[in-house]
Amino acid sequence: MRVRVDYFAMLRECAGREQETLETAAATPQELYRELAGQRDLPAQTGLKVAVNDEFRTWDFQLSDGDRVVFIPPVAGG
Repeated sequence: MRVRVDYFAMLRECAGREQETLETAAATPQELYRELAGQRDLPAQTGLKVAVNDEFRTWDFQLSDGDRVVFIPPVAGG
């Protein structure tokens, strides 16, 4: 399946890119993140949110071909 992944904030810096489109066998955002973490030196999943096609989803949401997945790190500030 083919998905687009967008990276924000520190994840963009770790991945070295803002977005990418890739082929994957990952069925869920969790599987996809694990796959990419090893390839892109991403931090542990703890505290991250995930959105699929502009809607927040759980990490076990079933991905479909053509989905846009966004991994969102915690926001800090004051």
